[in-house]
Amino acid sequence: MTLGSLAAITGGRLHGCSPAEAAAITIDGPVVTDSREAGPGSLYVARIGESADGHDFVPGAAQLGAVAALTTRPVDALPCVVVDDEQVGFVALARHLVDSRPDLTVIGITGSSGKTSTKDLLGSVLSTAGETVAPVGSYNSEVGVPLTVCRITPTTAHLVVEMGARGIGHVDYLARIAPPRIGVVLNVGHAHVGEFGSVGAIAEAKGELPASLPADGVAVLNADDPLVAAMAQRTAATVVLVGESESAQVRAVDVTLDELGAPSFTVQAPFGSARVQLSLVGRHHVGNALSVIAAAHAAGMTLDQVVAALADARPMSRWRMEVTRRDDGVVIVNDAYNANPDSMSAALRSVAGMATTGRRWAVLGAMLELGEDSARLHAAVGREAAQLGFDEILVVGESAAPIATGAGETGAGDVHVRVVPDAEAAEAVLATELATPDIAVFKSSRDAGLRWLGDRIVDREARS
Repeated sequence: MTLGSLAAITGGRLHGCSPAEAAAITIDGPVVTDSREAGPGSLYVARIGESADGHDFVPGAAQLGAVAALTTRPVDALPCVVVDDEQVGFVALARHLVDSRPDLTVIGITGSSGKTSTKDLLGSVLSTAGETVAPVGSYNSEVGVPLTVCRITPTTAHLVVEMGARGIGHVDYLARIAPPRIGVVLNVGHAHVGEFGSVGAIAEAKGELPASLPADGVAVLNADDPLVAAMAQRTAATVVLVGESESAQVRAVDVTLDELGAPSFTVQAPFGSARVQLSLVGRHHVGNALSVIAAAHAAGMTLDQVVAALADARPMSRWRMEVTRRDDGVVIVNDAYNANPDSMSAALRSVAGMATTGRRWAVLGAMLELGEDSARLHAAVGREAAQLGFDEILVVGESAAPIATGAGETGAGDVHVRVVPDAEAAEAVLATELATPDIAVFKSSRDAGLRWLGDRIVDREARS
């Protein structure tokens, strides 16, 4: 793409070069919103955030090789396309790239939890059948989606788009940036309920994905979640229900877990039956894998191809059920990238199912954005941890203290519950008390910082 064509796509005006010069400037490097990620041939999108103005970093992008910038005011450090609104211009670029590839299969994924793990899994599977672009980390916002789209090439066969939401209309907005032909809805839970106001509102927002699908599309919906299954009424696409219930068309039966909690199961579907073995840890990945099977089949893969790819798939994003066995035999499960009541439960159940002769530790921090139900939902996590048989429940931070209250309400006499003020205090406890062959799971919302604590505890011994 040339700078001249970018100006035409976005409706912007050129600064720092003539139309003839713009036609000779080729953007063939990565499109970035972080100047530090610029490289030769890059386009730098100068966004204005709450704490920084991207225009101030145009010179830095130029030093790293960027050849142009998308801005809202003239900047002399690089040739620019100047637009009235950088987000509108950015979206126009992304949509143009999708529209220029009518043979591209776009798959959208949403849900209250499990989006990142599932898009990683789906991206890994699809990549065995053709060039695939999937989001880096949790690029699921109005910035992350166009950044992901801008990575496609003329030979990309599949584009996986993770779609997050913090309000009604957000998923619909993302679906208009990269219109999917296949849509996957994993679940409806309590994540961000403080912002939405109710679980019903969350379901309304997640349902915008199947509602956006064309009549020749495929909606992959979780049959085990009534709120998701009901979304079948909101789509013109073909509906494929997945899950463990009898109503599922792509169904898992005979689920088993190995000693570290990696599941295997038999999938039964209209297009065949096979035994599936996963390397990912946690029974909740059965549902994620079923969604991947249905979506990949809708994208043209055979069941045998999908099953073989699933067996080879490994975790790609950090701090999602990241299992490390230290040299001393202690097992650390770092799942602290983010947290909500549903993902907390999934992590606790996964670790409770792991085989060990040592103690099970739950190192738990606050879940954010839960609104007025926060104390109640934290207490429920504590009750579940105690009921699942955790020996040590270490609660980090006063905002997470209701977890300890809930654990104490169970009357489970063998569980040892403590609240410490911060991650440093938790580290001091773990440094002296965590011992072979204990298992410790770390889980919290990102701002609680327990993912870094988990890394430090891993690094106390050499990785296996």
